[in-house]
Formats: sequence, structure tokens, C-alpha cells
Amino acid sequence: MKKQIFLFIIAAALTLSACGNDNSYGNKMSSNDRKMEHTAHSSSSEVPDNLKVAEHPAFKIGSKAIIQTDHMEGMKGATATIVGAYDTTAYMISYRPTTGGMPVTNHKWIIHEEIKKAADKPYESGSEVVMEADHMKDMKGATAQINAAEHTTVYMIDYTPTTGGDKVKNHKWVTEDELSAKK
Repeated sequence: MKKQIFLFIIAAALTLSACGNDNSYGNKMSSNDRKMEHTAHSSSSEVPDNLKVAEHPAFKIGSKAIIQTDHMEGMKGATATIVGAYDTTAYMISYRPTTGGMPVTNHKWIIHEEIKKAADKPYESGSEVVMEADHMKDMKGATAQINAAEHTTVYMIDYTPTTGGDKVKNHKWVTEDELSAKK
């Protein structure tokens, strides 16, 4: 009998520890660390209806630019073709994917128009929001914490990774300062 009770207690403890609800956004795994894990990137050219097209973007639609960031493996140094340019507030966020797993920290970028029931004014660092963005696996519907906000022009781009592989179409988003003129 004692052995059965002991086994029951061990089984219960293991079950409870597996069901823990860690909602922290601690430095578990940065978006850089998750590049390989989250390579399923949406290729949809759809943008929110209320997203404002940039009137005077530094990089015109159809032009080429050099990517100066590494949101995903093979981005930095690749040549981008500008597919869209929009004026908005871009947010760096941390979130836990809707299906669980390790939190994603410092993900760049979602935009104001990709927040469910977005307020009229931009969110401040520390705010929690629910995402409508679905450019990464298990992102849509997840609660995100805003780490930083930046009013800027964001670009949707096509590029071929410097590491080889298939062309990435309609990557959402890079900011103006993450691109440089192609020489």
C-alpha cells in the first residue's frame, strides 16, 4: 500500500510539473535563437486594410536594397526587392506561441495594425496585446508584451537567403534603418 501511495505521489508531481503555466517572458530564447525553429514564415502579400501606404519611402516599391538585419537566418547581406512600404508603429515583442513551447523574446516586428482591437494611439513598452499577426508559426492569437515601439516606415520584401535555398516572398517586416541602398 505504501508503495502505491508513493508511486501515486510521484506520478501526480510529474503531471503537475508538466502542466505548469509559466507566463513569463524571461530570456528563455531570443528570436535569433529561434531562427531555425520558426522558419515557417507566411508568404502572404495581404496587409491589414487600415495600413497606410508610405507617401515618400526611402526605398520605392520595386527597388533593391541590402538587408542589414538578421531576423531570420540568411537575411543579413541579402539583396531585397521592395514589395510594399507603409507608415506605422512597429513593435519589438516577446510572446509565448499559441501552442506552447519556449517563449520568443525580442521578436522584430509586428505592426500596430496587426494588434487585435488596437487602441488609437501606439502602445508603450510593457503593454500586453493580443496579436492578429500571423507571419510566424503559432503567432496569431498569442498574447505579446511590447518591448519597444518605433514610428517608422516598414517594408515588405522579397529576398533570396545568403545561405541558399528558396526565395522568401513577402517577408513582414523590416524597418527603414534595417535596409541600405544597393550600390
